[in-house]
Amino acid sequence: MRFGVREFELALMHRMRDLNPLRVEQALADLDATRAELRAAHTHWTRLAHSATAPKGRAALRMALGPPPYAGTAEFGSLTCDVARWRLPSWPELEFEALTGPGGEVWNLWFVRPGGGRTVSFADLTPWGCVVADVAAGFPGSAQGEGSAPHHWAVDFTHDGTPRRALFVYGLYQRLA
Repeated sequence: MRFGVREFELALMHRMRDLNPLRVEQALADLDATRAELRAAHTHWTRLAHSATAPKGRAALRMALGPPPYAGTAEFGSLTCDVARWRLPSWPELEFEALTGPGGEVWNLWFVRPGGGRTVSFADLTPWGCVVADVAAGFPGSAQGEGSAPHHWAVDFTHDGTPRRALFVYGLYQRLA
């Protein structure tokens, strides 16, 4: 099995299925893909990640997605990371971002909105419709944190006086807790 953009998207969706199985089923139908393909893509990506001979870090992403259309650096305090971003067909308004360290090891993978977050309202919280930065921009005082599994993320915020928790996978909104 060749591992390209379609397989990479399916591998991402495998993890998204943890929090939003109905949205993933809809996406599989849109892609004319099966659950077996989803599982196979996830298995293949996992095998590559643990292989002694397969590319690692940003090189693995480049193998699957090609050269990044955007490459640069970002500073977080005294830390400088390399940044690479790709557009994926299933999420055309977003970019998939990899932050890597000096040795090319991946420190973070997630979806971002080109140009930064946009301010969203509570009604805008639709699955796969916004990213972490959008919710942070739309709800001042929100707090970001890790989720319950690898590549899961959470943003706590208040809406109409009620505490809420938005759940994300790879930085892409899935649902409210």
